[in-house]
Amino acid sequence: MNSKAQIVATIGPSSEGKKIVREMIEHNMDVARLNSSWGTYGEHSEYIKNIREMAEKVGRHIPIILDLSGPRIQGKNGHKFDYKAIEALTCKDVVDLEFGIVEKVDYIAMSFVGNAEDVLKLREKMREFGKVIPIIAKIERKIAVHNIDEIIKVADAIMIARGDLGNEIPLEQIPFIEKDIIKKCKTAGKPVIVATQMMLSMTENTEPTRAEVTDVAYAIINGADAVMLSEESANGKHPLEAVIMMEKGIKEAEKHSKDIKINKL
Repeated sequence: MNSKAQIVATIGPSSEGKKIVREMIEHNMDVARLNSSWGTYGEHSEYIKNIREMAEKVGRHIPIILDLSGPRIQGKNGHKFDYKAIEALTCKDVVDLEFGIVEKVDYIAMSFVGNAEDVLKLREKMREFGKVIPIIAKIERKIAVHNIDEIIKVADAIMIARGDLGNEIPLEQIPFIEKDIIKKCKTAGKPVIVATQMMLSMTENTEPTRAEVTDVAYAIINGADAVMLSEESANGKHPLEAVIMMEKGIKEAEKHSKDIKINKL
């Protein structure tokens, strides 16, 4: 029996082939994420083709999320929010959005959302392209935490993107912000994804750390509808093993959780 909560796995160079995609789906990858910050449109088109083809063969529907880059600056140690940006929706995002609409992706994830207006502007841009796709608002700025209630109201789903959020908020506060946002989303009936570094050590290793397993369990016990793999499945050495371990962790956590109600993507 599969877990109730969903596994979102990012598809990238480590998981681009049909064989590995099929195996990930068979081992309960429920949703695929494409990160528009990396790769070409040709590569992403191939990812989408493989996901849909393998999902059909397995007999499952696998929603696809296209994650927009947002206003970011790339540095030596990763990226960070561009504080000089006037809008959360960049010119690159608009081009990527059009690609997503043409490819008929199921969700658009908006990076560095600050308030409800950012989400509404993205939805208006979708209308200009003639297709409104459900929006996942990524919470990764301090202002977004402050404006969380209004963001939840207008977004179709929420992603707690703890990596960038940890650049603006003291790390020791992250678990409690995560718990609070999950609670608000459950009350509103909106799907909520917990993301970033959930099994990061599996980028290199075949097993997660004890702390990572505990992190996944904490998210599920607190009511997360989905948990996400990023570099673990996109460019890590063990994408399939990461999915398998996450599924094991979710199922065990669900044994210890009462009255689980999942808002699926």
